[in-house]
Amino acid sequence: MARLLVTGGAGYIGSHALRALLRAGHEPVVIDDLRAGRADFAQGAPLVVADAGDRAALAALFREHGPIDGVLHFAASLSVAESVAKPLLYYRNNVAGSANLIAECLAHGVRAFVLSSSAATYGHPERQPIADSTPHQPINPYGASKAMVERMLADVERAHGLRWAALRYFNACGADPEGGIGECHDPEVHLIPVALEAAAGLRPKLQLYGTDYPTPDGTCVRDYVHVTDLADAHLRSIEALLSGKAGGGFNLGTGIGRSNREVIDGIGRAIGRPVPFEEAPRRPGDPPLLVADASRFMRELDWRPRYSDLDTIVRTAWAWLRSWKRI
Repeated sequence: MARLLVTGGAGYIGSHALRALLRAGHEPVVIDDLRAGRADFAQGAPLVVADAGDRAALAALFREHGPIDGVLHFAASLSVAESVAKPLLYYRNNVAGSANLIAECLAHGVRAFVLSSSAATYGHPERQPIADSTPHQPINPYGASKAMVERMLADVERAHGLRWAALRYFNACGADPEGGIGECHDPEVHLIPVALEAAAGLRPKLQLYGTDYPTPDGTCVRDYVHVTDLADAHLRSIEALLSGKAGGGFNLGTGIGRSNREVIDGIGRAIGRPVPFEEAPRRPGDPPLLVADASRFMRELDWRPRYSDLDTIVRTAWAWLRSWKRI
């Protein structure tokens, strides 16, 4: 059992990881400013409502709830398109805020740090599926911000010994199969929840961004991994680091790519109603193809995606949306 700080633990992926930590018997503490989170998603864990990059708030948290053994860092701005339009926001929130958090971790003797990272660090690599040894060549400020935090953690480990792991998600999706938590961004930008909202009549149409990519059907291809599988990966990572195992950067995905058109068609079949959509120009910063080679994480942490087939992803996301929106 460990005392753990979960930044952004009232948000989408953070709350699912928090649930996994609680079920495993750990003692998590959450810091979240609730701009993108919900207080009830803290699920009874102590909740400090503050910016996870605020050093004064962090210092007070460490004094009140410490000693903290490890940190799982989810708090970040996360939209590729917004990062292109507002790059300084992303460098301030994701890079400068993470630097403040890491500094407080060092000041208070934290032993392990797990970063919520992203496949966006890779940019547009030539080889698919993407190995986690692929060089970082981000093509948008969001990806660049995550790559910079990974670099900071590697440098800090060499200088100070803080063990770290960066988990590079491909496309997080779905909701906890037991209900109660799920994705509720405002505005929502991810394909599956937006498509479900369109199918439910909560928005007029889905915008299908880009139909002229060099892919089989002209739309972007992504690797979708269920948020409950991601939560399990975070649990395994923090426990491994605290037990003395080495970390580093790891991919999390299934190795299966699905195009936007395939996902839209699959959603229609799964819920029994079509997804209304219209074709739109490409969004800036979107690479055509991102598929994970997660074999190293699977091998070293004995992890396998259990919920990441498209039917389970859609079923759990649809159940959450109907519960949340009361439809």
